[in-house]
Amino acid sequence: MTEPAVVAIGGGHGLSAVLEALVDRCAALTAVVSVADDGGSSGRLRRDLAIVAPGDMRRCLAALAPPGLASDALEHRFDTGVLAGHPAGNVLLAAMLELEADPVVVMDTLVEMVGARGRVLPATAEPVDLIAATSRGTVKGQVAVSESRAIDSIRYLPANPVVPAAVVESIIAADAVIVGPGSLYTSVLAPVVPGVAAAIEATKATVIYVANLADEASETDGYDLCDHIDAVVRHGVVPDVVIGDRSAVVPDTWLDRVQTFELTGEDPDVHDPQKLGAALASILAAG
Repeated sequence: MTEPAVVAIGGGHGLSAVLEALVDRCAALTAVVSVADDGGSSGRLRRDLAIVAPGDMRRCLAALAPPGLASDALEHRFDTGVLAGHPAGNVLLAAMLELEADPVVVMDTLVEMVGARGRVLPATAEPVDLIAATSRGTVKGQVAVSESRAIDSIRYLPANPVVPAAVVESIIAADAVIVGPGSLYTSVLAPVVPGVAAAIEATKATVIYVANLADEASETDGYDLCDHIDAVVRHGVVPDVVIGDRSAVVPDTWLDRVQTFELTGEDPDVHDPQKLGAALASILAAG
């Protein structure tokens, strides 16, 4: 069987786990990454330089780079001086984004520099902020949204940010599009801006949602598998297949689309990359 072309969409540690799980299992692997982070090093660089948030792109680049000095350097975090708190990869990205306005050109250059085994693309070509509608009102910014409860929906500022053509082309041409896992609103759905959602709807690829293993304090407090699926559907991602853990209670309305696997390692709330890779491989092989 020909190995598939896969696009993985998300942010944070969840997307990195998917990339690690699939890096040796695909003919082509592309990460479409949230650039909405406004906290920590990414937030500081966004505010100071008016660039897209670099942190999640850096993390994905490191996940796809062969082990060694380059990947270690990308993740090296300075702990003293004016660079304290900044990963070296964020600083490198910031420098390149000041020299080259197109973040796709920047990321393609970095992929070549570090020998990454896949492509990393920003979900938007311009900075974007998350805005959440909650039971207590409107909340703006990824950090603030992550600390909110009873989130009904998220939107974006600007409302319809520019999506790079390479992102749309990759999604349309893919054999499989994977969304999740990760913080539901601030990582999984953060990159699903209108242009990305439209591409997911238009693609003939198998759309796979990797559900979180548990709820998350504040952001998805009290969510079960059904709540997680309902949220992604509300935001324009209708999965053909949902991957859940064997311990999950599968909602009756999704019995025909949910496949359960043993997915946990030492930490019961975190996907084991090898087990997740095996689960994804079985679904990709089935077509």
